[in-house]
Amino acid sequence: MKALVLTAPSEFHYDLEFPEPTAAAGEVLVKIAACGICGSDIHGMDGRSGRRQMPIVMGHEAAGEIVAVGEGVTDWNLGDRVTFDSTEYCGECEECKLGYVNLCPNRKVLGVSPGEYRRHGCFAEKIALPTRILYRIPDDLSYEKAAFAEPVSIALHAVNLADGIEVGEAFQHVHTEGCGHDCEHNHGAEVEDDTDEANGGVAVVVGAGLIGLLVIQALKARGWEKVIAVDLDDSRLELARKLGAEETFNAKQEGLAMHIRQICGGDGADASFEVVGAGAPLDLAIRSVRKGGQVVLIGNLQPNTPFPLQEVVTRQLTIKGSCSCAGEYPEAIRRIQDGSIQVEPLLSAVVPLSEGAGWFKRLHDNKEGLLKVVLQPA
Repeated sequence: MKALVLTAPSEFHYDLEFPEPTAAAGEVLVKIAACGICGSDIHGMDGRSGRRQMPIVMGHEAAGEIVAVGEGVTDWNLGDRVTFDSTEYCGECEECKLGYVNLCPNRKVLGVSPGEYRRHGCFAEKIALPTRILYRIPDDLSYEKAAFAEPVSIALHAVNLADGIEVGEAFQHVHTEGCGHDCEHNHGAEVEDDTDEANGGVAVVVGAGLIGLLVIQALKARGWEKVIAVDLDDSRLELARKLGAEETFNAKQEGLAMHIRQICGGDGADASFEVVGAGAPLDLAIRSVRKGGQVVLIGNLQPNTPFPLQEVVTRQLTIKGSCSCAGEYPEAIRRIQDGSIQVEPLLSAVVPLSEGAGWFKRLHDNKEGLLKVVLQPA
């Protein structure tokens, strides 16, 4: 089959003879219709992150159609339209049984090769997947939009943490309320939830890239009273306003943390979301919240950063790391479909997989303000 293979740092080969996978027992074979290029793919393609050891077929934000089913699969059929979790969790460990599927010790992330495993991903014509990570998508939802379910789920997961929802609760809700039988084989977009209750708080989002813009929308969809966005790019801040942020600030502004505290009643915001993963944004996120406030860390750009310890201790802040997602897919699919989280303004281009190498370079060079580029196998 055709696949876009990362063969060396920042070097791709569009392989026309890459081995085609087959569906083993409990798996389905999905023909990929759309796969988005994630920021982690851009950061990983030159080898810096250590999580894209070559050769590797990257890609984990995808959707497609089932074209084959393995032995024992009864609740999925040929032609079913699906998206799927980017984390292939085991479903058997204690973490998985409690709903902490994002923390599964046996997990493998699609399109990632950190050394202990190599799991080829979705920049290819087909991929074999266990049914436990599948989710149905409505007939009227395009594959390009459905490919946003993964990053939208990440944003919703982070907001869940600040809302006080336990990591596994969304996952458990899907499994207990989503259907009347073993939901492992029946994930779908029909699951209703009660996650629109107003929070009423004020939040700061530091970083208005793709995930930051989705976090802003997730906060507004959940009923947060006010969202403040911070970024270095004024065009991103303009888009943040269009997508729900009431106030925006350039990160270069002098005394920004103190200013944010002042406009939030003098003490700071109720919560902040750091969506970059670097020292200065982390410092701002911590200094922007009130005493007893929450700081949710989503960005993962640098392995180590300076940390304002006394600010955290003396203001009794709660710091939470947000890892991937754990059951937010049904809500993500619903919100994409009903428009409560808009993905069209974030979609920069839909292009053939064969042109992927050039678009990776354009995203890496970051000269055009591109947000999400979706690749389509021919």
